[in-house]
Amino acid sequence: MATTPPHLPATLEDALKEHLKFYSRVTCKVAILLIVGGVGLDAAFYPQHMTEFAVVRVLVALLILLTLLAYRTPFGDRNIRWLTYFWIALPQLMIAWMIFHADGENSIYFVGLTFAISGIGFFLPLTILEAFLFSSLTLLVYVLACVLRTGGVQDAHLFHGQIIFIVFYAVISVVISIYSGRWRKQAHALQSEVQLKNRELMETNRTLAEVKGQLLQREKMAAIGTLSAGLLHELNNPVNYSLMAINMGLTCKATASDEMLKESLTDAREGMQRIQNIVTDLKTFAYQKPGQDSQRPFLLENAVRSAVRLAGYELKGIDVPIELPQDTHVLGDEPAIIGVLINLLSNAALALQAAKREQPRIAITVTQRGERLGVSVRDNGTGIDPANLGRVFEPFFTTRDVGAGLGLGLSVSYGIVQRHGGTLAVESEPGQWTEFTFDLPRP
Repeated sequence: MATTPPHLPATLEDALKEHLKFYSRVTCKVAILLIVGGVGLDAAFYPQHMTEFAVVRVLVALLILLTLLAYRTPFGDRNIRWLTYFWIALPQLMIAWMIFHADGENSIYFVGLTFAISGIGFFLPLTILEAFLFSSLTLLVYVLACVLRTGGVQDAHLFHGQIIFIVFYAVISVVISIYSGRWRKQAHALQSEVQLKNRELMETNRTLAEVKGQLLQREKMAAIGTLSAGLLHELNNPVNYSLMAINMGLTCKATASDEMLKESLTDAREGMQRIQNIVTDLKTFAYQKPGQDSQRPFLLENAVRSAVRLAGYELKGIDVPIELPQDTHVLGDEPAIIGVLINLLSNAALALQAAKREQPRIAITVTQRGERLGVSVRDNGTGIDPANLGRVFEPFFTTRDVGAGLGLGLSVSYGIVQRHGGTLAVESEPGQWTEFTFDLPRP
């Protein structure tokens, strides 16, 4: 069964937003773990500040956690970029505050600033300007932490060297943002192209399924055509002999004086004539001539009545009123249109059988629609579930039990009507009625 390809954001901006939303959540969780886990570093390097550092770490971790929760709200969805700016600045400010209260330029926590610059640059889809501003903020808070602390900068060479290190990491972060931006654009373009190709492939598969259905239908019709032609040949002679004998019997004087015999012979003649009509209808329905002859004028009234006769077994006990205009000449493939009508009548009969109505009814109405004739087949059966209404014309879609049908009838009928320049449409009210409509060109 064909599956729908995953939905991709319509624009690059939407794709970047989705990317930012996903990686911001992931990076938030990682940041919380690292910040809380840093308590071990405080115990190892600055045991004298362990308590106050732990309080600040917990406070920053809670603020990042609140930001993570805010991503789930409509406010967070609208302001995801500003929330990201907020939380990625928190660890930098926290580390700068620790450097200020600890050893200044001699603090080992200088490494944390560089880790933050590189990590944010790798994982978050920042623009060149955003990466530059984030790196500049990191450099600024480090300089202020070292300069403003009591005693100021104690080791100028170390201080300058670490500033250069931060600048190096800032350059790396900006370069990463340049190339990751290009990569994301290329990836989005590639994904869009793949999705387009998937849609085209699915459309091709649907077309192939329709063609397969039509081929199966044609093979079935060819077999029926061969059978019906043989039946017509084999039955034509005995039916003619029977009709001749019945007609001769009706001319006898004894028949004229015996009403019961006359009525019996009349009924027999009607039965034989019906056999002739059924076999002729079957051949007309099944035998399709190739070429331009398949588009020829015919009386839609005859096609409707042939379809009703051929579907007569399924229509037993069902009222089938037919409403026709005076002129029912149309242009098209008469056998194919008879097939469409038989399919619609058979489906309606099944729906009525399931509904078990006291007065089952299938109304066939033909109306004038400008240069075309419209055909309506409406039943008072079970109706169609709204979830299935948009799928009834899909090849191989069926709600019948396994083995009761391939689900090709309506898809083939849709293709036949489409070939005549029309559209087979359906409307339904569940539990009440279903109506199929299509139209045909006038000659």
